[in-house]
Amino acid sequence: MTTLALPRLPGLLFLRVLDERRTLLLQLVRRDFTQRFVGSAAGWLWTIIHPLVLLASWTFVFQYCFKMPPPAGAGPNYTLYLFCGYLPWLLFQETVQRSATCCTDHANLITKTVFPAEILPVSVFLSSLISHGIGLALAILAVGLLTGHASVMIVFLPLYTFLLGLLAVGVGWMVASLQVYLRDTAQVTSVVLTGMFWLTPIFIDEHQFPGPAQFLVHWNPLAHIVRAYRARLMNYDLPSLRELLLLSLAAAVVFITGGLLFRYLKRGFADVL
Repeated sequence: MTTLALPRLPGLLFLRVLDERRTLLLQLVRRDFTQRFVGSAAGWLWTIIHPLVLLASWTFVFQYCFKMPPPAGAGPNYTLYLFCGYLPWLLFQETVQRSATCCTDHANLITKTVFPAEILPVSVFLSSLISHGIGLALAILAVGLLTGHASVMIVFLPLYTFLLGLLAVGVGWMVASLQVYLRDTAQVTSVVLTGMFWLTPIFIDEHQFPGPAQFLVHWNPLAHIVRAYRARLMNYDLPSLRELLLLSLAAAVVFITGGLLFRYLKRGFADVL
């Protein structure tokens, strides 16, 4: 008795491909996070040690050596002010910087197999998000212990983290695809991120920037995300609907632009790599 082969439905094929890519993405995230600490005695604890040492150094230099007064919105604890502002920047910087070389680092997969290269920057972001989650938990704990209160507005933080992820992955797609053709892209990215860091109000309040620089700060999406992180962690302020809409628009534009650029340049990856 013969059986008739039923045609596969397009929807089922799509779900199967989606499930396979999700499995592959989780494997890449697990591999990326574990390989960063292979042979290390402290392991994932370095994701906490590095930013804490850096913040302690900044606090010592700016608050005790230069005796700079804390910004108006910093409150009495300058270290918490720095830490809450540095967390979103660190996630963005790490995602973009490491995404720049992710395609060239996985050239063997891209050239020899049918591999969805667009998930590489996504895996970098999700791997960095694990460290970010640990740092965020420490920030919430520190705010509760040092100020005696914890803001209920932290429930809005995942929304800002999602928008930050769209921005980081979008820029990550751009630099990753350009790096395949222009091998100086990673170095240029590092220089641009350094300049962008000082145009993001992490050390000082945005109103302390000089007039021409305030224009750049105003159009820097990271400046608004840093401000939102601080407000949600340290204060009881409700999110601004206008700010959320503008951030969502900027994140969507960067995400879509990066995706389209990556998709266009991806056609020649196998020939160049």
